Amino acid sequence: MAQVNPIFEDIVNANKQYSHNFSLGDAAGVANLYTENGQFLLPNSDFVTGREALQSTLQTLMDSGIKSIQLETLEVEDYGDTATEVGKYILEGDGGTMLDNGKYVVIWKKEAGQWKLHRDIINSSVVD
Repeated sequence: MAQVNPIFEDIVNANKQYSHNFSLGDAAGVANLYTENGQFLLPNSDFVTGREALQSTLQTLMDSGIKSIQLETLEVEDYGDTATEVGKYILEGDGGTMLDNGKYVVIWKKEAGQWKLHRDIINSSVVD
């Protein structure tokens, strides 16, 4: 039986908390899953840096009609207190309507025993 990478499981569990907080409309709760100087790199946008800016941006996304985020972790590599994750996402609106889907890369940092998003970049797979 193959061994499960415990860091992989930690990242999957952190993503479950991210999705849960987002589905509750809790932008502050999602922002708190990032490091103090965490960054969110959205397409066609500048850097969103720091928890206050992250909370504001996440609230804007929620207010725009995004009701939930599904995250699928495909790969995790760890380097001590840093890890990288590659995955896929789906953004949903009312009634589970798919609004967007794509891929992401996150650099995670371990702070006080907890994995936090440090650099988060997403990239839509939807072709116009």
